[in-house]
Amino acid sequence: MERRSFTYGGIAKILGFSGAGTMAQFLGPIMWICEDNDWPPLTALVVNKGSGLPGDGLSTLEEVNEDREAVFSFNWFGVEPPQSTDFSEADRQ
Repeated sequence: MERRSFTYGGIAKILGFSGAGTMAQFLGPIMWICEDNDWPPLTALVVNKGSGLPGDGLSTLEEVNEDREAVFSFNWFGVEPPQSTDFSEADRQ
């Protein structure tokens, strides 16, 4: 609703992790669950502090600005939130 991005480090800090490098294990399943459900990629909102862009490992992103706008305009309240088992099943690491 705020139409904003977050840095990897910022998200890590919110979650109480020691650094941004710990985020891949959490963002990967989110990326895949979005793809599996034809939802816009939420991972487009998590960016590198220096470049302002998502990391290269976010392979489902096609056009970052378009993907970010799709995330902002999607009706997230209209979908049933995934359960923890959904994330483990979506993980392709």
